[in-house]
Amino acid sequence: MPPTPHRPGAGLRKAVVALLGALLPLLAALTLAAPPAAARTAAVPTATLTEVTGFGTNPSNLRMYLYVPGNVSAHPPVVVAVHWCGGSASAMYSGTEWASLADQHGFVVVYPSVTRASKCFDVSSPQALRRDGGSDPVGIRSMVDWTTRTYAADTSRVFVTGNSSGAMMTNVLLGDYPDVFAAGAAFSGVPFGCFATTDGSEWNSACSGGTVIRTPQAWGDLVRGAYPGYTGPRPRMQLWHGTEDDTLRYPNFGEAIKQWTNVLGVSQTPAATDTPVSGWTRTRYGGTGDRAPVEAISLQGVGHNLYSWGMASRALTFFGLDGGGTSPQPPAGTCRVTVAVSAWSTGLTTSVTVTNTGKAAVDGWKLGFTLPSGQTLTNGWNATFTPRTGEVTATNVSYNATIAPGADVTIGYQATHTGNTSAPTAFSLNGTACTLG
Repeated sequence: MPPTPHRPGAGLRKAVVALLGALLPLLAALTLAAPPAAARTAAVPTATLTEVTGFGTNPSNLRMYLYVPGNVSAHPPVVVAVHWCGGSASAMYSGTEWASLADQHGFVVVYPSVTRASKCFDVSSPQALRRDGGSDPVGIRSMVDWTTRTYAADTSRVFVTGNSSGAMMTNVLLGDYPDVFAAGAAFSGVPFGCFATTDGSEWNSACSGGTVIRTPQAWGDLVRGAYPGYTGPRPRMQLWHGTEDDTLRYPNFGEAIKQWTNVLGVSQTPAATDTPVSGWTRTRYGGTGDRAPVEAISLQGVGHNLYSWGMASRALTFFGLDGGGTSPQPPAGTCRVTVAVSAWSTGLTTSVTVTNTGKAAVDGWKLGFTLPSGQTLTNGWNATFTPRTGEVTATNVSYNATIAPGADVTIGYQATHTGNTSAPTAFSLNGTACTLG
């Protein structure tokens, strides 16, 4: 006769139950910032996650993983997907839909992975908060350079996204390398520089608690200080935050909006506000389309683990990689704006000259600026102006839609005023901040 299977006794069963009871809280804590289970139901990707070694300078010993879909595009875009504290590249790969979106749209996904014990990215040290200063940002930059070289990727379409620690790294990378990334999407993060420490600690309690409050200019100066002297275009930013976030408190959301609107030279007053999903409030700054300079989504009653299925698709639309979207704003080269105002007792005229200082032609343009308080447009020329007050967008007309490299276009408007005859102080061309000269 076959032997009788051994059955655990009651004592052993009790011991196993007790052990599981002790482990479950620990497991919950370790996955605090991981996407919820609903986010981990992605379709099986058609390719596989592959580790890349020897990719370049890597001072903090990060590991690099790559997902290249079978239908990868010629000169593909690149998305860097950065994991949360306690996470990994494989967890980010299996727990979000970036790989399945790559299958649909043909882009390459880079998954950095931390090897230090905390499994958190360095967003705190002085080295991390300056360009080529060392630590994790340098390693991630090397990953991007390796990928763009190896796959002849489109260097004008490199993007970064992440949640929690990955969202904080998204902010850091846009500050350190504005010439590398076109846009970022940060889910439950904090502003660039908010988590800064000088004692070697990875954690900043004041920042996580939402008590670090600065002016827009001060926040913007932190970003500009990461790459002193840089005058080129800045990447666009999409921000997500839950109002009940008890890990990185909700005030960080407003501070990040202040920072990136200042960096991109657009008003803190939303150009558009809507509710794309019940409980969500979306505000757009410096533009009204899907690729506005800054887009911010607040989730009412939602905590730190806000990432859920479908959110990556919305980030993809913001990046401009889904082939659709409303009111697309094509990327511009660098630009310079000169302004001249002629005023009288109750009115004024303003002449605005926009020069394309980039190397590629601008084919179709929108010039965004904020009309000074008390001024109301009455008419304009060489562009269509809307609305008449506040955040104004001037859109090209048929005969001046293209601005060749080194060429310029002059537009103008007439306005009434109540005593304030100043010119707008910031302009953005297709979402890219222009210099004033």
